Amino acid sequence: MSRLLKLQHIRKQFDEKIVLEDISLEIGTGEIVSLLGPSGSGKTTLLGIILGLTDMDQGKILFHDTDISRVPMNKRGFNIVFQDYALFPNLNAYDNIVYGLRNKKGMISKEEVQETIDFLELGPHVKKRISELSGGQKQRVALARTLVTKPKILLLDEPLSALDGVIKESIKQRIQSIAREFKLTTIIVTHDPEEALTLSDKILIINQGKIAQYGTPQDIIHQPADAFVEQFIIRQLRIKRQNIYQLFGEAHA
Repeated sequence: MSRLLKLQHIRKQFDEKIVLEDISLEIGTGEIVSLLGPSGSGKTTLLGIILGLTDMDQGKILFHDTDISRVPMNKRGFNIVFQDYALFPNLNAYDNIVYGLRNKKGMISKEEVQETIDFLELGPHVKKRISELSGGQKQRVALARTLVTKPKILLLDEPLSALDGVIKESIKQRIQSIAREFKLTTIIVTHDPEEALTLSDKILIINQGKIAQYGTPQDIIHQPADAFVEQFIIRQLRIKRQNIYQLFGEAHA
């Protein structure tokens, strides 16, 4: 797997508070990487820095080995699905999906738009108003709107936090299918270890602005880097033991 994105010694401070300190990692093409940590750990700030929404104080971001640290957000070619979906309530689902293409003629054909709609099984819902859609349908519309702009990297901010049960599992499967089908590198912010462990190829665990561990779900389950990782992860595993242990075994049972 080729390296797509490299972060080097990222540092960010707000007033007197250091939010991120010496964050370095590499992400490969088509990987799903979760940024995981408790509230206030710095994961959302890191997502904003990758997107170009937030400036960093120190460090570099390399995309295909090219330094994009000072490239503005609208020139990076990355795109984000926000936690609240940010859909336009006055437009139907289809118009929301194609909204970002208004000033980008020729980026994608009508056939490709339809393929995306079909891939996400949104055909029966494209003429509905946003208020008529379920949470899972809104999430799929938001994903479709992002995918039709052909992002180089897909960023997701707490994509499952407003969903429950079967709908949550369905969206997890959609995200994994998107990454595989489009070879689309996907970076996800989540506070939920179960989501990260069952959704991701790799997980970056952040604690108080620093990397606590970066590795595969198996690495983190079976070889937690320190007491924080063990307590943060294993506590959740015990709460949701059935789902996780079926996938990773009875580690730390």
